Amino acid sequence: MHNRTMGATEWTLLAILSLLWGGSFFFVEVALGELGPLSVVLGRVGIAAMVLLAVVHFGGKRMPTELGIWAAFLVMGGLNNLIPFTLITWGQTHIESGLASILNATTPLFTVVLAHVLTADERMTPNRVMGVLLGLGGVAVLMGPDGVQGFDIQGMGQVAVLGAALSYALAGLYGRRFREMAPSVAAAGMLTTTTVVMVPVVMVFEPHAGAWPGATVWGALLGLAVLSTALAYLIYFRLLATAGATNLLLVTFLIPVSALALGIGVLGEEPTWTAFAGMALVFLGLAAVDGRLLKRLPKAVTPLQP
Repeated sequence: MHNRTMGATEWTLLAILSLLWGGSFFFVEVALGELGPLSVVLGRVGIAAMVLLAVVHFGGKRMPTELGIWAAFLVMGGLNNLIPFTLITWGQTHIESGLASILNATTPLFTVVLAHVLTADERMTPNRVMGVLLGLGGVAVLMGPDGVQGFDIQGMGQVAVLGAALSYALAGLYGRRFREMAPSVAAAGMLTTTTVVMVPVVMVFEPHAGAWPGATVWGALLGLAVLSTALAYLIYFRLLATAGATNLLLVTFLIPVSALALGIGVLGEEPTWTAFAGMALVFLGLAAVDGRLLKRLPKAVTPLQP
């Protein structure tokens, strides 16, 4: 795969995307103040689905009618929305947003391992092996001695976010089948199926989520759905087409930075030194995956996240 040149527009969109996805951890933290994790996920995917369905309609496109395509949307929605959104949101009830964003940055490391196992054209190289080992070292530092020796509820929160990163990596591989589909249609389809699944899940597991949320929580939900999900997906697909998957993976480095900044500056979080040390090791692992910075991480396998 040839690297594409990043112009001023691409760099600007990349920075905006990192803020939108980094902001998702902030919005989740605010929404959890009054809503349960599953209700937050339903609000996120439901509102985002309506926005993207409107984009499809007013953009002159049509949603597919074939049952097989909707079945694929269902699988993609599960891997890319339902499972990771739920795990991250639940995880953030026990760990800070900044730490969650760092753990989520391991997604490309899971991707190279899964691509080696599940595909014939993306094999492990010495650089990739080194990158994965560095990333695992970073995760160990982030979790700390207590998290490595035995799990408490905080450790379970960290593992939940790592599970989300694994799910995003699987979604990146599965998502190859949507290459020829209009981005807004693919995103609207998977978010719609996720919404349909989440409605009964919330009714069963969070039937009495509490009082009607206040304006602050509604603002967080709208920000999470409209900005960090619907708009982020549209920018993501635009960058994928103009800058390429390799350059787009640079956003992995920027998401934790914006998430940490919001967590510290707005939420008053106080990350420990292990958070920054672990982040440095994860970043070194991402850089080691190939020579340039992220030069040849599995081509066209960029996960749709967070």
